[in-house]
Amino acid sequence: MKKQYFGTDGIRGEVGQFPILPDFMTRLGYAAGIVLTSQAKVGERCKVLIGKDTRVSGYLLESALEAGFVAAGVDVILCGPMPTPGVAYLTKALRLSAGVVISASHNLYQDNGVKFFSAQGDKLSDDFEFAIEAELNKPLGCVHSEHLGKVSRLDAATGRYIEFCKSTFPGNLNLRGMKVVVDCANGAAYQIAPNVFRELGAEVIAIGVEPNGRNINDHCGATAPAALIAKVKDVGADIGIALDGDADRLQMVDKTGRLFNGDELLYVLANDRLQRGIPLGGVVGTLMTNLAVEKAIKELGVQFERAAVGDRYVLELLKQKSWILGGEGSGHLLCLDQHTTGDGTIAALQVLAAMSQQKKSLAQLLDSVKIYPQVLLNIKIQSTYDWKADEKLKVQISKVESDLQNTGRVLIRPSGTEPLLRVMVEAQDEAIALKSAKSIADLVPIA
Repeated sequence: MKKQYFGTDGIRGEVGQFPILPDFMTRLGYAAGIVLTSQAKVGERCKVLIGKDTRVSGYLLESALEAGFVAAGVDVILCGPMPTPGVAYLTKALRLSAGVVISASHNLYQDNGVKFFSAQGDKLSDDFEFAIEAELNKPLGCVHSEHLGKVSRLDAATGRYIEFCKSTFPGNLNLRGMKVVVDCANGAAYQIAPNVFRELGAEVIAIGVEPNGRNINDHCGATAPAALIAKVKDVGADIGIALDGDADRLQMVDKTGRLFNGDELLYVLANDRLQRGIPLGGVVGTLMTNLAVEKAIKELGVQFERAAVGDRYVLELLKQKSWILGGEGSGHLLCLDQHTTGDGTIAALQVLAAMSQQKKSLAQLLDSVKIYPQVLLNIKIQSTYDWKADEKLKVQISKVESDLQNTGRVLIRPSGTEPLLRVMVEAQDEAIALKSAKSIADLVPIA
C-alpha cells in the first residue's frame, strides 16, 4: 500500500503548492493529534515539540500546525530554530508524545516540509503515518473548549541540546589548540554548532550563521562545500565542518582543502570504534556507498551491508541487525550508541575524537582507503519505459559488470521523483567508469 502524502522523509514540497499550504498543515496537525490522543493512556495529556529551521515559511507552517494540534486537544511546545536531531533528542529527553520538525533539509528556501519523531526519538513507523493519512481524509474538527491544547515555549532548548552534543565527546579529551571552521548553511544549527565546538576548547570561525529566511543552503553548507574549503585555506584552519540546513548531514575538510564525504567518514568511525574495543557486528551503507569503503571495512573484519538510498532505510537495517553504525555518502551518519538518529554535529565530534585519540589527521586515518571514481548519468525517459525488460540494455550491463569484475560495479535505478533513469558506474579508473556508463546510457531510449 502506497502512502498518499508521506515520502521517505516526511512530507515535503514547494511552499504555496499542495501540500505545503496553511490549510493542509492545520489538517495535518489535527490528524496527527487525533492519532496521538487515540493511542494515549486514559487520562494522559499528549504533548508535542515543534522545531524548525530558518526558512521564512517556517513561521507560517509552525502556526498552522500549532492550530491543528491545539484543536485536537494536544499541548504544543515551541523551541524555535533547532536541528532535526535536536528535536529528536528533546522529544525523548522531555518524555513527550512526539516531535515535529519543519524543514526541507538540504533544499533551498522555496521548499519546506514536515517530519515527525516518536516519543523514543525515532522516525515514525509506517503504521503511524498511514493512520495520520487516514485522518487527513476526514473533515477537520475541534475538541470542546475545555479540552483544547495549550502552547508554551521551551527557552532552554538550545542550551540543553548543546550540552547533549558535548556529552558525546570523550570526557578525557578536548579540542584546545585546534582551529575549526564551522559552516552552518545559514540553517538550524547556526546558534548551536559553533558553541558546541567552542565550549570543548576549539578556536571556532563560524560561517553560514547569518540566516535571513532565504539564504539557507545557498552556496554554503554540506551540499555546497566550496565556501568552507576556501575559508579553511584562508584562515589556516586545522579542520572544516559543513552541516546542511537541518544539521543532520556532515562533510569535512582538512587543512589542505581536501573534502571528505560521508562514505569516508563512515570508515573513520568504524575503524575508531574497533581501535577502542567497541564491538560493531557490522556497518550499514547504501547502494551508493563507494566500493572502496565497503572493501576497507570488510578488511577490518567487520560485516558490511547495503540498504536502499536514504537514512531511513539505513536506520531500519541497523535496527534489524542490532548494529550501531551506518551512513551514506551525502553525510547522513548514524551512531546509534550516541543518538537515535543521524546528527551532523555529533558525527563531527566522533571524527574529531578519532583524530585526537589516534593522533592522526583525517588523511592519515584514510590512508589505506583509495576511493573509486563514480560516474553518474541521468537519462530522461518515458514514464512507461521498463529498463528491466530491455534485453539489449541487460546484455550491456552484464558485459560491463563482467569487464569490471571485482574492480568496480554498476548501479541502475529509476528516480523516485522524476522520469529519470540513473546510471552509475564505479571503477578504479575514472576514464573506464565514464566509458562504461556511456555505453549503458547510449542504449536507453531518451524521452
